[in-house]
Amino acid sequence: MSAPRALPYARLAARSGGRLDLFHGDAVAGLTSVLAARSVDVLVTSPPYNIGTAYSGYDDARPRTEYLAWMRRVRDAVDRALADGGSFFLNVGGPPSDPGWPWEVARTAGGALVLQNVIHWVKSIAIERSAAGRSAGLDRDLAVGHYKPVNSPRYLNGAHEYIFHFTRRGDVPLDRLAIGVPYQDRSNVGRWSAGRGGLRCRGNAWFLPYPTIRRRATDRPHPATFPVELPERCLRLHGAERIRLAVDPFLGLGASAVAAARVGVAFVGFEVDEGYLREAVARLRTAGATPLADEATRRG
Repeated sequence: MSAPRALPYARLAARSGGRLDLFHGDAVAGLTSVLAARSVDVLVTSPPYNIGTAYSGYDDARPRTEYLAWMRRVRDAVDRALADGGSFFLNVGGPPSDPGWPWEVARTAGGALVLQNVIHWVKSIAIERSAAGRSAGLDRDLAVGHYKPVNSPRYLNGAHEYIFHFTRRGDVPLDRLAIGVPYQDRSNVGRWSAGRGGLRCRGNAWFLPYPTIRRRATDRPHPATFPVELPERCLRLHGAERIRLAVDPFLGLGASAVAAARVGVAFVGFEVDEGYLREAVARLRTAGATPLADEATRRG
């Protein structure tokens, strides 16, 4: 891994020993000036969706053409940084009134990359007892997770978002069983040679609810973050042993940095909002990461 060519806002070491460098700055500038070309093995991120989310220092309601032009600059920066065998995991959602918007953003952000997988991040789901089957042991119908209610008779509540998995040629092998699930019917373990370890591929629908919080202002001060388990699954799916460097150019509160610390891979993140960045550093320290240098000195 080439050393970053700028001074990080904070540099920490995970318990695993992996280095975590967080930069205060623009995503495009960071990807192009801080990182060496073709140096990123996994890029996992969730950029602003341009749907009017109330960020503290970013206008998320720009003219559509302006936003897509900016996304093309992000695309070019990603294309420069991504390694030949790398994975680009892009989390995008959209309003119920414009269900095609995430796909338009993905087509723009993906550019010449190949869309290898489409993963559905399920935030809330209802499962009838009868559909779950007797082995589930449910004594009632089940409704779990959190969703954003839609006050309109025309649209359904939004209970999922997309994770678009891009690679250069669509041929990147994945460690599917690193995030595998046990076979519900144990007879399948012996029936299929791929099931000898007792696990099967999880598939492309991931149920990942947000943790329940008491006070949004203190427990989740960023209006559009994702749970740590989402980037962690992306890293493990790509294959942790093949990751020299993971990057999130829209770091937010640092979920992807915490995921990298858990997996034990080197990480670089960029965030334009210093308040969010401070929260990310605090979150990493809570997760057991330790500073490698005085943060005030590193801010320059």
